[in-house]
Amino acid sequence: MPTIVIVGAGAGLGLSIGKVFGRNGYNVALVARDQTKLDALATQLCEYDIEAAGFTADLMDRPSLVDAFDRIKQRFGTIDVLEYSPAPHRPVPGITMAGPLEATVDNLQPQIDFYLHGAVTATQQVLPAMRERGAGTLLYTTGASSVQPNPMMGNVGPAAAALRNWALSLHQALDGTGVYVAHVPLSVWIGAGGPETQPDNIAELYWTLHTKRTEAEHLYTAAP
Repeated sequence: MPTIVIVGAGAGLGLSIGKVFGRNGYNVALVARDQTKLDALATQLCEYDIEAAGFTADLMDRPSLVDAFDRIKQRFGTIDVLEYSPAPHRPVPGITMAGPLEATVDNLQPQIDFYLHGAVTATQQVLPAMRERGAGTLLYTTGASSVQPNPMMGNVGPAAAALRNWALSLHQALDGTGVYVAHVPLSVWIGAGGPETQPDNIAELYWTLHTKRTEAEHLYTAAP
């Protein structure tokens, strides 16, 4: 069976992406910092007859992320899809949000480590094998501040924009190789509005991107 790895998995969008891919025959590997919560998510997926397991890692601790991927490969084998969702579901030690006037090198660097360096590290664990096979999908999720500057996120937006820039460049560099890359900036508060904000509905976009393989980027917004 093919396998998707969801990095930054939580009870919202990550779980929903797991359900969508799991219903379509994928094993689901969930990566986040809290094993107890990961086990709870895996249990929910197993209730849908989806093979799932959680693997702890801290995106700020790159060796732990490498180790998580090693354990995933031991459990599931080949990794076919990587979905990277770095937005924290609760405070992350050492990471603070600041406006543009308060942005400093000291509060920008952890955001860059979290968004860009974590994504590069995760990707390095799967991309060489994908290129060798000539098949694979890499999906990266950020907030809309990566595309549309938001003063509330004066140090988050630049870091997310760096991930966006790298992902779009990766899309171009891998064009024609069989490895597909897409970036999804979300311009909604997940679960905070109508049906279009619900994670189960948003997750369908990821399956569409993976199967259609046409868009380099899809800015997801709520219907007017």
